[in-house]
Amino acid sequence: MASIAILAIGYVLSQFYRSFLAVLTPALIAELGATKAELSEASGAFFLAFAFSQFAIGVSLDKFGPRRTAATLLAFGGAGGALVFALADSASMITLAMAMIGVGCAPVLMAALFIFARTYSVARFSVLTSWFVAFGTLGNILGAAPLAEASVLFGWRAVMLGLGAVTLLVALAVLALLRDPAAPTDMREDRSGFAGYAALFRMRVLWPLIPLMALTYAPSAGIRGLWAGPYLADVFGADSLTIGNVTFFMAISMAVGAFVYGPLDTMFGTRKWVMIGGNAVALAALAFLAINGADDIWLSALVLIVIGVSGGGYGMMMAHARAFVPAHLVGRGVTLMNFFSIGGVGAMQFATGAVATAATDPSNPATAYAALFWFYVAALGLALVVYLFARDARPKA
Repeated sequence: MASIAILAIGYVLSQFYRSFLAVLTPALIAELGATKAELSEASGAFFLAFAFSQFAIGVSLDKFGPRRTAATLLAFGGAGGALVFALADSASMITLAMAMIGVGCAPVLMAALFIFARTYSVARFSVLTSWFVAFGTLGNILGAAPLAEASVLFGWRAVMLGLGAVTLLVALAVLALLRDPAAPTDMREDRSGFAGYAALFRMRVLWPLIPLMALTYAPSAGIRGLWAGPYLADVFGADSLTIGNVTFFMAISMAVGAFVYGPLDTMFGTRKWVMIGGNAVALAALAFLAINGADDIWLSALVLIVIGVSGGGYGMMMAHARAFVPAHLVGRGVTLMNFFSIGGVGAMQFATGAVATAATDPSNPATAYAALFWFYVAALGLALVVYLFARDARPKA
């Protein structure tokens, strides 16, 4: 239990780091002269570094276990990146720091999922993953109003130095407390290394899942982690504390969404149709913002909360894919799917930055954000159409 507890604390940090730029955006623009496009790239760097490190992490989990994998990367990447961020004097240093932090945070959730897959039945994987993610989403909450207040009181550099120290302590606790799960007695030895990913790619049953794996989390993570701040400031003139409060409630909604999704596959006997229903709600909410997103700040805030809840299906998607992955490739299986999930967020950060910049109209700030929300609608809608052809993985007792 201590193993899961310390990983959960590490995952709180991971969720914090992927979302805190939305609150610090005004300060970074004012102090460093960073542009919104540069900060979009910095946010994207976190997710892309996080994503591409998944391949090495998957092999390391299967070969060396979660203890050494998570502790090493969290210490050098997470704590080291927070230090670089605190010392940054340019947007390029912010981007470097975010990439380092992305690598450092990358193994934490995967270590927990590896333990769940090795220790519990496939039927329990969805609810365990969803509830672990929901707990970790506390980091989203800390990265909203509490961060806004702390940065006002102490300054963002001091806050980042403190976070770096906390991250290092968590990494040392992982090294001291985490216990690697035993391999199943009937599992054949695997020497495939990175070639194991080729075996996974040959599994056609996974192909229709990949687009939605890449897009289901992207709108809620991208808007909460980056675009909520500029959107509320540019369209409604919101200050940092208002942005912090709105993103705080959006973060809570994301945690609630993960909790809600967890048991739904068992309740309804399907994973596929739960995901289709949830993502249809997300599509409707995004389309509403694209059409009416400049009308009222509190109505828009409510719709952002709906996007947070409906975008909480990560655990369900992971369970859908996990049901088809053989035991000896479970580390590489979960990291491959996580690559598409986090990579999708990162790619969308870069893409949405370009979309918003191209659609910018100085006389009407809402134009850029309408284009942004329509872009999310198009991407998520296409992924959902492909997912309609996926084979369901119904939970079994």
